[in-house]
Amino acid sequence: MPETTADQSAVDAALETLAAAPRLLVALDFDGTLAPFADEPSQVGALPASWAAVLTLHRARDTEVVLVSGRPLDSLAAVSHAPAEMALVGSHGVEWRVDGHDEAALTDDEVARVARVGAALDAVGERFPGVVIEHKPAGHGVHTRRVGSDVAAEADAAASAAAHEADPDVLERGGKDILEFAVRHVTKGDAIARLRDLHGADAVFFAGDDVTDEDAFRVLGDGDVGVKVGEGETLAAYRVADPAALTGVLKQLARARAVR
Repeated sequence: MPETTADQSAVDAALETLAAAPRLLVALDFDGTLAPFADEPSQVGALPASWAAVLTLHRARDTEVVLVSGRPLDSLAAVSHAPAEMALVGSHGVEWRVDGHDEAALTDDEVARVARVGAALDAVGERFPGVVIEHKPAGHGVHTRRVGSDVAAEADAAASAAAHEADPDVLERGGKDILEFAVRHVTKGDAIARLRDLHGADAVFFAGDDVTDEDAFRVLGDGDVGVKVGEGETLAAYRVADPAALTGVLKQLARARAVR
């Protein structure tokens, strides 16, 4: 595992080098990265200064900005208020809104699997008041932010057992106060790799805060920059304390990219 640093001078140097890339892909997680967490997922919003920097990058030459989230695509579009021409990737890489085209088709078998797992998780949710079951196009999330740690652990265990009984091949992912189950085995790392090829990017910037973002950090190579937001073990080379601290990073990258 590479060493991770929060040294601002190291971050500054990496951003200056990155900003000189002929074609740059800027991929960003949303919740916990651009936006602080909230108990109600529909009420989150990007920090205004961070979002201003994102829009500056979006307008920069030879720069592609993509939001890459575990949220369903519709939810990501609603909470981010992203311009229609900004690319969005939802459900950890299952759903795509890129170049004005939506891509989210599941097979009939996958649709049936999603329904079976959802019904099993709904039954678990009824047993644990305060635990919220979020239904997504390709899977479901079990949110435990509103309950204590003991109840969360019990609910997660029950959800895992129920989901795997309903569908032995379901993909389970842990996150911050959420346990997710998907019927398609695709990750944010797969999304970043595909986006790099799609846009012919010479370098990639990715920022994320959660366990699921480690898949994206894992596919970054020499010349790319990964920034972990918050605490926790990470493959990212750089770290900032929280979404507010990421604002400065995004502003610096936006300034450097705008004048290249």
